[in-house]
Amino acid sequence: MFVAIRNSPRDYAWGSITEIAGFLGAAPSGGPEAELWLGAHPGSPARIADPAQAGGASDLAEWIAADPEAALGTELGDRARLPFLLKLLAAGGPLSLQAHPTSAQARAGFAREEADGVPIDAYDRNYKDEFHKPELIVAVSDDFDALSGFRPLGEVREILEILRAADASDAAPAPGALDLLEQHLEAGLADTVEWLLRDGRGEDTGQAVWVVERVVRLARSREAQESAYADSFATVVDLSGAYPGDPGIVISLLLNRVRLRRGEALYLAAGNIHAYLRGLGIELMAASDNVLRGGLTPKHIDVAELLDVLDFTPIAPPRLEPEQPSPGVRTFRPDVPDFVLHRVEPGAGESSVELDGPAIVLVEGAPVALAGERSRADVERGQAVYVTPDERRVVVRGDGVAWIATVGREASAG
Repeated sequence: MFVAIRNSPRDYAWGSITEIAGFLGAAPSGGPEAELWLGAHPGSPARIADPAQAGGASDLAEWIAADPEAALGTELGDRARLPFLLKLLAAGGPLSLQAHPTSAQARAGFAREEADGVPIDAYDRNYKDEFHKPELIVAVSDDFDALSGFRPLGEVREILEILRAADASDAAPAPGALDLLEQHLEAGLADTVEWLLRDGRGEDTGQAVWVVERVVRLARSREAQESAYADSFATVVDLSGAYPGDPGIVISLLLNRVRLRRGEALYLAAGNIHAYLRGLGIELMAASDNVLRGGLTPKHIDVAELLDVLDFTPIAPPRLEPEQPSPGVRTFRPDVPDFVLHRVEPGAGESSVELDGPAIVLVEGAPVALAGERSRADVERGQAVYVTPDERRVVVRGDGVAWIATVGREASAG
């Protein structure tokens, strides 16, 4: 069964004014539109257009709770939970620096906060559920900018040398700030991040604030703006405008600055510190709301818990190359069973995707016709449908692009 679903974009302040409306073919609301959630997450479950298709349920969460076997199939129905959440994300400005826990960390953290009696909606609550939250983002806009993972240490040293050259040519040199930063870097990335966050926030701020101010000044220099790391220094300047004085500004220089072109993807595993900066993307993640923040935000930052969750191993930008199993199909398959994303563009012919469980299809650009083993549906630009697992496959025809989110084989096998 193909069940039409819809939702309203969430109006977080960092959202774009036009990007989601443009994708949907709708008139802009006039305010920021940040994320369109398509899934059963209780924070914003997708609404069912025709409740009669779902036993009278008004949204996916209600339907799954009432009839998990029909909505999820026999493999997932006993858990009564859709393991993934599909989002259309539009960043008009930078999101907070953040990381997500492993499954074991999430279970332990959730149990600990439950035992301590921390209200689920408390300002300082870290764990809203017992699940991990790996994420996949695929660029839909021509460019999508992000920070993701700690840079190789050689790059960090090169950036520090550029800052020293800029400081030496400054009208008022202050090498002490860079000396202080280097001392912490020599002690390790974890020491540096902890010092910046503890010393650079709140009322009792210390020397980290001076370092942030100095790095922002030097990032505007000719040496920085004409260097091989010009994009990273430009990001420092941009972040200082959005979050003046925030220690996350300096942390950004420790991270990979990534630019995705349309159709390129990043996979953010547990422990990866990241922030989306600008652009429109399809985001697919495990259905969780566990976020440990690390700067660029007025929200709560639990430094100790963040340090436990973060993976400080330097890496290259964690791009995920798609498989191309058949003409018109590109499959993004991360190393977790919770989700798989297919981008299907059939062109003049037809393309098909085999399903291992339920799926959600979001259509981009132009209408498509969908067919499974039991039913069919015509889906317009910007519309979405939930696909029950008894369809077993989705055949796509038409001029549009079908983004198909579904579960991995291990998840469907339980």
